[in-house]
Amino acid sequence: MIILSVDLGKARTGLAISDITETLASPLAQISEKNPALLLDKVANVALARGVDLIVVGLPKNMDGTEGESANYARDFASKLKEKTGIIVRLQDERGTTITAHNYLNATNTRGFKRKSVVDSVAATIILQNYLDSNNPKK
Repeated sequence: MIILSVDLGKARTGLAISDITETLASPLAQISEKNPALLLDKVANVALARGVDLIVVGLPKNMDGTEGESANYARDFASKLKEKTGIIVRLQDERGTTITAHNYLNATNTRGFKRKSVVDSVAATIILQNYLDSNNPKK
């Protein structure tokens, strides 16, 4: 099964994709789009073009586990994405993924424009890898 993950942002949204064995997540793309309707169309088009079987949307919870405005936006986006594509959409807790992505980029000395252009797809990769690891009974 091919799984796509989405790390929603206000200006940039990161995408990652799994291998067919659901073992490894890889960065796919970053979409620069502030308009929610256009973003929905762009993500849906990627999912359909890639033949995705499942979509995982990052759910931004507060560190204490509560949900705020961003989580409500993610839930709404996930619902609309499912409706638009007909693909099953799951939510995955994304607490700490952006910080982890920045730490990875620090470790690889990725700076400036390059960093800005990949951080969201790296965060989407972390979200997807966490999902894969938590849903693989062999691990």
